[in-house]
Amino acid sequence: MVNFLGSLGRWFFGVLHKLGDAAILGASALALFFAKPWQGRHFILQMHAVGVGSLVIIAITGAFTGMVLSLEGYYTLSKLGSESALGAGVALTIIRELGPVLGALMMTGRAGSSITAEIGIMRVTEQLDALEMMAVNPKARIILPRIVATTLSLPLLVFIFCMVGMFFGYLIGVELLGVNSGAFISGMESMIDTRDVRICSEKSLVFGLLIGVVCTFLGQRAAPTTEGVARATTQAVVIASVGILVLDYVMNSFYL
Repeated sequence: MVNFLGSLGRWFFGVLHKLGDAAILGASALALFFAKPWQGRHFILQMHAVGVGSLVIIAITGAFTGMVLSLEGYYTLSKLGSESALGAGVALTIIRELGPVLGALMMTGRAGSSITAEIGIMRVTEQLDALEMMAVNPKARIILPRIVATTLSLPLLVFIFCMVGMFFGYLIGVELLGVNSGAFISGMESMIDTRDVRICSEKSLVFGLLIGVVCTFLGQRAAPTTEGVARATTQAVVIASVGILVLDYVMNSFYL
């Protein structure tokens, strides 16, 4: 029992130590945002790689999420005789919850893993050391643009996710299941307000920052071997995904 508690304590403090290191890395990189030379070109390149590269998977996920919500929502509401509330249910669920969470999870799998693997390979091939030899700060050139890209791209991708999801939810609910079109749209308009949009935006920004910090940190700290890069990539996806779910619960508890 004593050995178990000791192992648990060492694991817990090890996790806290890594969280502290990741926070320090993210903060020190963001502190270089306005440092010269400004990395505006690299910001744009990374936002294109992260945002445009994730656009297709985000749109597909949003479409099928909206369709599934309409089917399941109609099945549940029809038992209560409240089919007219389908539009409000689909819109609120997508905007407040599934849009930010699923969008962030898709970005983690698509772009986050790529960021970790890319930085890990740079470490294996000693490109990060080469940048330091050329008096180029790797945090400003490599870490910062990727954190900024994930933080700014995710809200835009989540907006697309929500629009596509509500559109396909409308198609399934109105065209396939026969819900009144006016009731569906008026339900959306009456239930969605600026607070819901603000919650969606805040969640997206926080999740995007989390993805950027976790993936760049684990990529930089990856063991300089093939196995080390593979292990860091797996850890990045798992830790970022779990962190998104935990933060989602914490933020929802404050919004209630």
